[in-house]
Amino acid sequence: MEVTQGVRFDSLGLSPEIMRALEKKGYEVSTPVQAGSIPPMMEWKDLTAKAPTGTGKTFAFGIPIVEHIDPENNAVQAVILAPTRELAMQITTEMREISQFKEGVRLVCLYGGQPIGKQIETLKKKPQIVIATPGRLSDHLKRRTVRVDQVQTVVLDEADRMLDMGFIHDVTRLLDQMKNRKNLGLFSATISREVMDIAWVYQRDAEEITVRADEENKPDIHQFQLEVPMNEKLNAVEKILSYGNYDRVMIFCNTKGNTERVSHLLQLRGVDAQCIHGDIPQQKREKVMARFRNGELRVFVATDVAARGIDVDDVDAVINYDVPDENEYYVHRIGRTGRAKRRGVAYTLVSDYPAMIRLRDIAKFTKNTVTPVQFDEAGQLVEVQKA
Repeated sequence: MEVTQGVRFDSLGLSPEIMRALEKKGYEVSTPVQAGSIPPMMEWKDLTAKAPTGTGKTFAFGIPIVEHIDPENNAVQAVILAPTRELAMQITTEMREISQFKEGVRLVCLYGGQPIGKQIETLKKKPQIVIATPGRLSDHLKRRTVRVDQVQTVVLDEADRMLDMGFIHDVTRLLDQMKNRKNLGLFSATISREVMDIAWVYQRDAEEITVRADEENKPDIHQFQLEVPMNEKLNAVEKILSYGNYDRVMIFCNTKGNTERVSHLLQLRGVDAQCIHGDIPQQKREKVMARFRNGELRVFVATDVAARGIDVDDVDAVINYDVPDENEYYVHRIGRTGRAKRRGVAYTLVSDYPAMIRLRDIAKFTKNTVTPVQFDEAGQLVEVQKA
């Protein structure tokens, strides 16, 4: 079923505590994915929801989860799995907002790179909701520091990315240990073969909803391509930064090595830039992300996987230093800008013919218009005139 419109939250029969949390956020009308997900999940139905990033998925599954929690019961009653620690932390923040007026509802976030002892201490407080990366939850189960035999609801967020990242065995092992669950929610930007396999094995009579990136929830993003030789890419980045006078910019690279190189060379040119990728220690990554979120860091350079779950909704511009390898990566990258009904801007640097063909394919797949531009003598970006 395709869902194109939201509904008023007060029409969904939610508790006064949840309504109070929504009012505090200033939310009166749901997004389409929330309108399509909340009723079936409230009825304990299995759900597969295909929806673009940035459409309010956490509240779509978070509201039914919090509504179903029995605060008197100290067992883990819901598990939300996320592919990266950043996304797990982001979901935790939003779940705290949803549950803030529900007394006795406790939650914990479990992810790798954080001392396990600290997490064990939190687990002793008997949280009913666990938000976790699959690997770290598996670790806790092996150590018997958490039990999941009374879990009623399981949600896989960014299911496609989680399974792409090689977590399929962890995920299936975890689902096999949650035999008493009443419903399973799969939330995904794309429904990959692996997501379909999980749905087929672990869901029964699931409701299926699709939210298209239509004009209503498709961000307003001006997209440009800039042809530059490989050795001129950094100069082009510097020109874009000064041309747009942007305060907060994300630069995406395809490799860890490139993120290091680009951020280092920008620092040498006096630009306040930092990078994150999978090999950077978790503590440092969190520090860099916090600086960027708080508006204290101008340029943030990242790989696609490292940037998953970083939910900063007012990035002025996105620069694709490398053309992404996957069509979906492009959508996720540029979706960092143009949120909250603001106009965004994305630049993609193209330095050879294969990259040009890739970008052309991406534009066709994503149904986006990418305008070729160049710098004139005054340093202004102008549209390339067709010969």
